[in-house]
Amino acid sequence: MLIGLTKEPDALYLASDCLVAYWNQDQGDVTTGSAFRPRQGRQSASGTSDRKNMARAKTATTTARPSRQRANGSGNGEPLRQAVLLQIAADLFAERGYTATTVRDIADAAGILSGSLYHHFDSKESMVDAILSRFIEQTLSAYDTVLAEGRTPLQTFQRLVEVSLHSMTTERSAILVYQNEARYLALEDRFEYLQVAHRRFQKIWTGVLEEGVKAQEFRPDIDPRLVYRLVRDTIWAAPRWWRPGGNLKYERLIDQYTAVLVNGIVLHPTKPAK
Repeated sequence: MLIGLTKEPDALYLASDCLVAYWNQDQGDVTTGSAFRPRQGRQSASGTSDRKNMARAKTATTTARPSRQRANGSGNGEPLRQAVLLQIAADLFAERGYTATTVRDIADAAGILSGSLYHHFDSKESMVDAILSRFIEQTLSAYDTVLAEGRTPLQTFQRLVEVSLHSMTTERSAILVYQNEARYLALEDRFEYLQVAHRRFQKIWTGVLEEGVKAQEFRPDIDPRLVYRLVRDTIWAAPRWWRPGGNLKYERLIDQYTAVLVNGIVLHPTKPAK
């Protein structure tokens, strides 16, 4: 259920209020805002074992897509047209839910016939798959860039918070689709990659937290896995109430969230690092 607000309260209050969107499964869980599809061609913080698992997940996913050529479409203008259709679908999935949204709903919103939509995608499932895949790839790419910058653990943690929140400005619907649907989609073979990629995502964050403890930048009494869950749910719940163009500006949201999250774990709380 989305959190409906008619007025924007103080951001510090909302930072804690966002924790209501908490979903937790301890056994290989897929959790709110943390589903990321395996990326190819780059080693990540998760190590070799995850890459092998990702390869198996990709094989299972590919097997479940016999009509991929048709789903990808053809023609010079096809990628652009697909991007428009996917944004329309993402907005509808976020607003109405994946199950409640029909192919006809998407076609009507796009101003085309239902049959025409199948020229671009072989099913509604292919569309939600593409939406999540794009969001996953973009977010992991941003995380990889942050990790490659060679900053201190404290600075890296802050940058991860910033780039995660920044995705709200462009990928709000995709984030909401994941929050609302990933738990159920992950039960299907086609979406096995969601669980595999979540483990990779978790290792990135907990790895930075563990490094910060060793470097004596973070408090020695923090539990990296628990802090990761708190940070994850705080960040990925924000799109449920925050909207571009509202009274609460994006820059203030970043400042408030970063100050609260960073000062909650550092050994000597101070102004967030630059």
